[in-house]
Amino acid sequence: MRKIVLPLLASLAFATPALANDARVEARGGVIWSNGSSEDTWGVAAGYDFDLGATTFAGVEVSGDKIGTSGTKVAFGATGRLGVKAGEGTRLFGAGGYTTEACDGCEGQWHLGAGLEQKVSGPVYVKVEYRHFFENDVITGSDAVVGGVGVRF
Repeated sequence: MRKIVLPLLASLAFATPALANDARVEARGGVIWSNGSSEDTWGVAAGYDFDLGATTFAGVEVSGDKIGTSGTKVAFGATGRLGVKAGEGTRLFGAGGYTTEACDGCEGQWHLGAGLEQKVSGPVYVKVEYRHFFENDVITGSDAVVGGVGVRF
């Protein structure tokens, strides 16, 4: 078994530098509002961005976010991203995907949004993102703005 596992682990270790500056993890927090009320929200995300050319990229992201009020639970999301590299360390993107229910009795929701990432030092970046969550597959729903800090590797 070691004859299989150890070479496999070694090959993954040497392959990892090829992923440099594409994989990312982040922590984020912000506000979500709907029907005149607002709550804090916070979470984490991990993603991978693929270069489509010198100035464009696409990516995927998985996330877990929690609304900071009683009766809610962690909502898990799967999101796709498409964007442009707008300058040194700057990325503008559109995002869309699906988020599971945030409370018992709630329904999962589709979401669309846009954001901006800015590299601040080495692999560290800051981010701001807006998302609209579609309730019952129609325009009504909730909106969120979050800021985050992440690391690319």
